[in-house]
Amino acid sequence: MPETNPLLRMEGLPRFDEIRPEHVEPGMTSLLAEVNAAFDAFESEITPTWEGAVEPLERLGDRLERAWGVVGHLMGVKNSDALRAAHEAVQPGVVQLGIRMGQSRPLYDALSALRDGPAWERLDEAQQRIVESALRDARLSGVALEGGDRERFNAIQLELAELATKFSNHVLDATKAFALTLREKGQVEGLPESLLELGAQLAREAGEDDATPEAGPWRIGLDLPCFVPFMEHARRRDLREQLYRAYVTRASDGELDNAPLIRRILSLRREEAKLLGFADFAEVSLASKMAPDVSAVDRLLEELRSASFDAAKRDLEELRDFAGAQGAPEAEELALWDMSFWAERLREQRFDYSDEDLRPYFPFPRVLEGLFALARRLFGVTIRAADGEAPVWHDDVRFFRVADEAGEPIAAFYLDPFSRPGEKRGGAWMDECVGRSRLLAPEPDGVRLPVAYLVCNQTPPAGDKPSLMSFSEVETLFHEFGHGLQHMLTRVDHGMAAGIRNVEWDAVELPSQFMENWLYHKETLAGVAGHWQTGEPLPDDLFEKVRAARTYREGSATLRQLYFATTDLRLHHGYDPDGEASPFDVQREVAERTTVLPPLPEDRFLCSFGHIFGGGYAAGYYSYKWAEVLSADAFAAFEEAGLDDEEAIRETGRRYRDTVLALGGSRAPMEVFKAFRGREPRTEALLRHAGLLRA
Repeated sequence: MPETNPLLRMEGLPRFDEIRPEHVEPGMTSLLAEVNAAFDAFESEITPTWEGAVEPLERLGDRLERAWGVVGHLMGVKNSDALRAAHEAVQPGVVQLGIRMGQSRPLYDALSALRDGPAWERLDEAQQRIVESALRDARLSGVALEGGDRERFNAIQLELAELATKFSNHVLDATKAFALTLREKGQVEGLPESLLELGAQLAREAGEDDATPEAGPWRIGLDLPCFVPFMEHARRRDLREQLYRAYVTRASDGELDNAPLIRRILSLRREEAKLLGFADFAEVSLASKMAPDVSAVDRLLEELRSASFDAAKRDLEELRDFAGAQGAPEAEELALWDMSFWAERLREQRFDYSDEDLRPYFPFPRVLEGLFALARRLFGVTIRAADGEAPVWHDDVRFFRVADEAGEPIAAFYLDPFSRPGEKRGGAWMDECVGRSRLLAPEPDGVRLPVAYLVCNQTPPAGDKPSLMSFSEVETLFHEFGHGLQHMLTRVDHGMAAGIRNVEWDAVELPSQFMENWLYHKETLAGVAGHWQTGEPLPDDLFEKVRAARTYREGSATLRQLYFATTDLRLHHGYDPDGEASPFDVQREVAERTTVLPPLPEDRFLCSFGHIFGGGYAAGYYSYKWAEVLSADAFAAFEEAGLDDEEAIRETGRRYRDTVLALGGSRAPMEVFKAFRGREPRTEALLRHAGLLRA
């Protein structure tokens, strides 16, 4: 078909103002035919050289990834029945083409000959790493399989892709389907003004035209901007219980039940591992990660568990004592739906502030201004609003351009900040729109500049108020911006190793978690905070309370992440999904060592654990803690330099930019870390920041 389909226009940025669900099936069908034909020609002409094997692969892969990436992006931010149907229709063809490219014997043989031939030494370090990674990925894609084993492996890949999409859709639908509509003032006692405003706004959107923050009704859903503050502040214990039970049983019954999908996914992954010659899927996952093996991950998780378990038990006892002192009848038998409520009350007493006290000081525009100022201070980049210079998929979406110290453009990004539970999946993420590449530059002797998507789900504006962010929402924005910086500040010109590409999964969280540390630096937070009405800075005493509260219940927070990471690892290592034990049996077994208040018997959090069943973290959720060791140690370099020594911070920031952010996947992550830090990482900084370092 002629390339009038807006999905297929590859020059410039995606036409989000024109792309519709009806463009997906014909556009992708046409593109798949084109790329398949081009790959036929590539295989017949391939030569064991960089120019003959790698560059054509980058061109073909980029064309496919750009169009399919737009479809996947819209599935996350503008989901609809029509888009789902179109995605489902073409996904098998996309997966099959990916399998075909991954299993191409002519390509594998050419890359092997390049690695073993005389031209190898003429390739730079990044090029050699790209070739080595491509060979490894081919082996993990089943390039060595023959006959029935290859057919079965390929069928598994198709089914796994379909199941992951179905899993994510079920979570989105289940989250959207449940809401408490509260009509009596007594039901919303204790709720902060920001949640009352949001609840009334959601009620109006659901057809309650007369809803107001003062009189209701209020609609409370399971998306985090509703769920978290409700669990922290609602005085009605029965309503907290109702909402909590709904949250931990999402997507676990009826047509949206993900439990059968979980077992099938685990079974298919195990079978895939056996076909590839591995004992289990955890070994497959770790074959392309920084961690050398499962035992190394286990050692880290156990080190952190032993450092946090007793602290988490003390956290629980403190809550029981505090609730008892307040005369709460539930004090001796605190339930899971009581934890956030009493933890917030204790925080308010101990540190004399609540999360809601902070919101007025974090209006979204001011937070952005402070974030961009920090990027300029550390890395020498300037960011300017460029709204209107690129089509967007929703009116809330912003567009920005990034320039270097000389004022030269180096990148751009979209920012989609607010929660839209009707069409946008929960959580927050960064993804590629366009990757840096010299080969694919639009101008001769130029370079194609990277463009990122940054997506959050923070509290939306209400009435004439801007989005007033919770502190955790500010942390999330900093986190995703850190990912974006690695994508945008790369200096690698080879597209297959630029930015986050070719970076081992358990190292990719380093730049994101690194950025969160700056919110506990007084001058940085002062630049981020300012009262939305008066511009008044965050009071010094309030900042000191925030900093003092950083380690509040950190034992519990660390243990919670270890619970998730260990459950993920056990499901993919040593567990037989076709045996008698269910995945929920594994979860409960792990909980015995990683929780101080066991999950409910009916808890089905696995049914909404999108990271490992609908995303890329399978046998890799430990990556958050693995990378947190790296990020805390990286931030310690700035602490050692002196956080208030501008010259030292500038020098350290530029070194961080020129290593961690610039080198991308061109070098192994341990080499990149050592280039910045001068040594291998240590856990001390993480434990110190968390208040868990033993004397």
